[in-house]
Amino acid sequence: MATSKSNLSWSANSSIAAKHSIPSSFLSLSPSLLPVRRRRRVNLNLRRDTAGSLRVKAMATAATATEVGEMRTREELKKGIAELYDESSGIWEDIWGDHMHHGFYDPSQEASLSHHKAAQIRLIEEALRFAGVSDDPSRLLKRMVDVGCGIGGSSRYMAKKYGATCQGITLSPIQAQRAQALAVAEGLADKAFFQVADALEQPFPDGQFDLVWSMESGEHMPDKRKFVNELARVAAPGGTIVIVTWCHRDLSPSEESLKPKEKELLRKICDAYYLPAWCSTADYVKLLESLSLQDIKAADWSEHVAPFWPAVIRSALTWKGITSLIRAGWKTIKGALAMPLMVEGYKMGLIKFAIITCRKSE
Repeated sequence: MATSKSNLSWSANSSIAAKHSIPSSFLSLSPSLLPVRRRRRVNLNLRRDTAGSLRVKAMATAATATEVGEMRTREELKKGIAELYDESSGIWEDIWGDHMHHGFYDPSQEASLSHHKAAQIRLIEEALRFAGVSDDPSRLLKRMVDVGCGIGGSSRYMAKKYGATCQGITLSPIQAQRAQALAVAEGLADKAFFQVADALEQPFPDGQFDLVWSMESGEHMPDKRKFVNELARVAAPGGTIVIVTWCHRDLSPSEESLKPKEKELLRKICDAYYLPAWCSTADYVKLLESLSLQDIKAADWSEHVAPFWPAVIRSALTWKGITSLIRAGWKTIKGALAMPLMVEGYKMGLIKFAIITCRKSE
């Protein structure tokens, strides 16, 4: 019985699924299910390696802003990020709720859809605790900026917890609109405000915020030095800066760069999620030190968040998840198909989930 090229292409990664305990059905989405206006043709180059095993290389023939693996410009990244989150934020909220970030789990704990929100709230609380943000009523933070705010989950949480006034910025107009609507619906119209803005050119005066919060947005920043400079600029004297972000592993003293295999894996992830070049936790610490910021601390929370991606993949395998992906469009599907790469990166010790905090001098 003949096997169609389309079916072969989308089942070829089943070995990846088996390797990481991911159901192979996740990789069986057919491009024929995409909306016609978003459909991309996939050509297959099949060849046998020296061991005789079949390898499949899928090459998208539709035009894209850049070829896979080429470094995108800042403007291309901004456009791609905005469009990705315009497409995908509704799906995420519908399935996972209003916090668009990892959950924090005990290392032996399996992430489950039913407990995901508690784990995401725990990540926020663990980050606040690590940074030393006080619960003392006399020292409660009054002003916060949420850099890369998603649909405003952290901002609304802080507004309720501390009574703080929160400003959220995102590149996605859809996210900003939804975040503001949720703030109004939750009675926080006078406490939480959201707008479209670039984290590298924040629309705020110097020294405005007691807490500068970046929850999983740093990985999208093409200029890490300028990103950190902006965080420090808008922080008030004595203010706390919290960066929770994806990093690659620190290099050993004898290494000048990552291994070729590691670079290739990150390249594929960058292409799917509109990320620029990655950096290490040590790189962030050096940038903060160069600005004479105080009480700089960093930790690797990879083991606490590693269960998150398999849980997201499982949620995508539900009928609701699959149909939502199809409706959303190509960028969202491409991101979903790259999720096993994140699992692989964590397992090989390449991807690190880092928290870096510091304080601006008085």
